Amino acid sequence: MNKFARTQQWCTFARRWLLYDAKWQDAFYSADLVAGYLKGQFKPIYDTNFDTDVGDVVVVINTKEISMPHGEWKWRTYHHHSHYGKGAVTWASAWDLHQKDPTIILYKAVYKALRGGEHNPFRENQMAKLYLFPDDQVPKHIMENICDQIRQLNPIPKISGKIDPKELKEYPKIIDYPEDYVLK
Repeated sequence: MNKFARTQQWCTFARRWLLYDAKWQDAFYSADLVAGYLKGQFKPIYDTNFDTDVGDVVVVINTKEISMPHGEWKWRTYHHHSHYGKGAVTWASAWDLHQKDPTIILYKAVYKALRGGEHNPFRENQMAKLYLFPDDQVPKHIMENICDQIRQLNPIPKISGKIDPKELKEYPKIIDYPEDYVLK
């Protein structure tokens, strides 16, 4: 086997550390995307009947700024049971849960997207390879391992108040108003 083929084989089986920025991204579509990388669906050796876990490690930043469609923040509820014999089930809206822990909504969405049971016996191992951070402050020992980035699903629009004045001045004008023109 030549060196190129050996390197290519090593790259196929190696676990990559990937970074995903969840800022202004839909939590559920992002969860499906991240779950695909945790399973290893984007590798040429992925097989649904494969008996080993070939997924990558994913680091997600800015989970504090995720989005949900329409009124999901208000109407989506999550339940929790204490797992004691006489324990009670507690319900919390997505908004309340997100206020308590900014990473829990995306964690639960990825957990659901991995679909456990006989379909995915590696779900616990794959969830152990998921790192969630509420902002962009990632520990140095994790940032040293990151080798690639997952592209965001939706582009982040620029806020009009935060556009650089130089860029705004160079932006092409459609209409150039005369100096004596009065805007209402």
